[in-house]
Amino acid sequence: MKKSLMLYLFILAILMNVFTYMFYSREAKFEQDRYDKTTKKLRDSINLVSTKLADADYFSLEHNENAQNYFDNSASGGKVILYEKLIPVVTEKLLDLNSNPKGNPYTGQDKIGPNKFIINKIKILNHRWIIADYSNGELWGEVLLKYFVDQDEKITFEVNQTWLYQK
Repeated sequence: MKKSLMLYLFILAILMNVFTYMFYSREAKFEQDRYDKTTKKLRDSINLVSTKLADADYFSLEHNENAQNYFDNSASGGKVILYEKLIPVVTEKLLDLNSNPKGNPYTGQDKIGPNKFIINKIKILNHRWIIADYSNGELWGEVLLKYFVDQDEKITFEVNQTWLYQK
């Protein structure tokens, strides 16, 4: 009886080891498959976001070589203007005009009510165009501006078109 009990316990131990081995080997395979699927999905998401970002930045001075070359006047004996330094200067100069008591004159809007119109966000599209978002806290709009940089690096703006959205 003792021998048969030992035999049954031995067979039971072997079966438990086989089942444990199968469980953990399949669990490892399942986890590896899940990891591979998640990694593939994340790579696809990163590629999609990168593509969307590249599409969104298509119209920007940072990614437009022709517009950047416009500021390289060294071939004609002029001065080279670095676009990396120009972008913050143009942005700062346009935003500094928000301190005007009547509002930023380049929104193309006169003061309506007690609040003045100020520019909130700016995107420099190329060597000539800027698009900006403006508001007075109640009304919102967008403006398309021309900007010019002369040889003395003086920056001037001109309102091309403005749009004020209805409430």
